[in-house]
Amino acid sequence: MDYEQIANNVADKLVSYSKDESGWKTCKKTNEVVVYWRPSSEFPGNLYKGEGIVNGSPDKVWECLKPDPHGLRVKWDSNVKKFELLEHVTKDITVCRTVTPSAAMGIISPRDFVDVILVKRYEDGTITSNATNVSHPNCPPHSGYVRGFNHPCGCFCIPVPGEPGKTQLRSFFQTDLGGFLPRSVVDSFFPSSMSEFYVNLAKAVKALK
Repeated sequence: MDYEQIANNVADKLVSYSKDESGWKTCKKTNEVVVYWRPSSEFPGNLYKGEGIVNGSPDKVWECLKPDPHGLRVKWDSNVKKFELLEHVTKDITVCRTVTPSAAMGIISPRDFVDVILVKRYEDGTITSNATNVSHPNCPPHSGYVRGFNHPCGCFCIPVPGEPGKTQLRSFFQTDLGGFLPRSVVDSFFPSSMSEFYVNLAKAVKALK
């Protein structure tokens, strides 16, 4: 499996999502984030986009977000129970397993996801994570977990011109949770989950010394 090629394709895809303003509908609005959705072109589900401003520089926000098994994400993100490195492909590309806890009052049982992740920095100072599902020989499906599949997803930490202490965070999620879940459960879970993600991230950034 050409992890490098797959990861670079995801980065291109997320940039195209970011530039394409067509078809988005607002599904949730809070003080921290506006969540939009449109049908996914990758699987029979939805692509979700979150847009919000976080108080903290892009580097500080990234410190909380970066895909690192020893990083801060597992401490503040209630949807990440465990994060494991499976392979270091290049300096900026890894293959990782993420374990999520049960959710929606137990209707959604624990999941695990295997993704290739590319960390990419752009000339304007934007830092991004770019991920999608892959298979890996060291990580077959585990008993006790439903194997879910992330389609191209990630986060953009974008500098706010003239505001070095602020970051525009644009996030994309399009996840096939696997298993046999009612569509209504899935459709209500993601907007709420993304809203919580922005709230918890803001707290984590604020707590960062």
